[in-house]
Amino acid sequence: MFVTRFAPSPTGPLHLGHAYSAILAHDMARAAGGRFLLRMEDTDLDRCKPEYDALIQEDLTWLGLDWDGPIHHQAPQIAYYNARLEALDGKGLLYPCSCTRSDIRAALAAPQEGIAFNVYPGTCRGRPMASRKPGDALRLNLAAALEVLAAADLSFTETGPAHAGQHRVGPDAALRQIGDVVLSRKGEDIVAYFLASAFDDADQGITHVIRGEDLFDFTPVQVILQHLFGLPTPVYHHHRLIRDDQGKRLAKRDDARALSKYRAEGATPADIRRMVGLPNP
Repeated sequence: MFVTRFAPSPTGPLHLGHAYSAILAHDMARAAGGRFLLRMEDTDLDRCKPEYDALIQEDLTWLGLDWDGPIHHQAPQIAYYNARLEALDGKGLLYPCSCTRSDIRAALAAPQEGIAFNVYPGTCRGRPMASRKPGDALRLNLAAALEVLAAADLSFTETGPAHAGQHRVGPDAALRQIGDVVLSRKGEDIVAYFLASAFDDADQGITHVIRGEDLFDFTPVQVILQHLFGLPTPVYHHHRLIRDDQGKRLAKRDDARALSKYRAEGATPADIRRMVGLPNP
């Protein structure tokens, strides 16, 4: 069965870009006779707010989208995500990192368009796990992980219009472009969005991940994590982005395009579909 999800972070109101992604995922699932799930990626406990969670649900309902089953929230699962890292520790693939706190927090956040992974120079790579202190992050030793996965088929299927086809995660490119990513931070109950997402996609039986093309370059790290944890790799569909008049990707700070504002001004769900270039059902 075709199973997909819409997975916003409740850190602000939904805008037209979110509407496009949610409607597209919903319509693709319904056309395939599949399931459409709603997940709140709320592991950033400082920025995620219950009022935005409620507003997201209100906006999606107003758009005429219905989701299957209960909403999955990541925040209550943080201890579960961190516990699963013990499998990597047992393989000697993790090390503690005490580098700049702001850099580590930025590495844990969801990426933004045009910002690739900040490839870590390996300053703390030689530290043993026994030396981990409060506030230290956990990094993946990518070179060691790729050695473990030397015989694995690190590939994924993409159906989005810009990158359709089979893609292989090359070890050399991964080391050059991804590096030793941060997976969690001790003492602050923060896990990387791509780690939590990989676990949830497997646990929820997601067969197709539908999201913006700004996340395409981050797919290889999820494929690597999926193989390290023995998780299935879904089909990916990275769609076009909705942009403003200057060609910039919409962001949550762009309140002028918030769905709640359009709704208050009398727009209809059909108007929103027209604005983002999607047909009405």
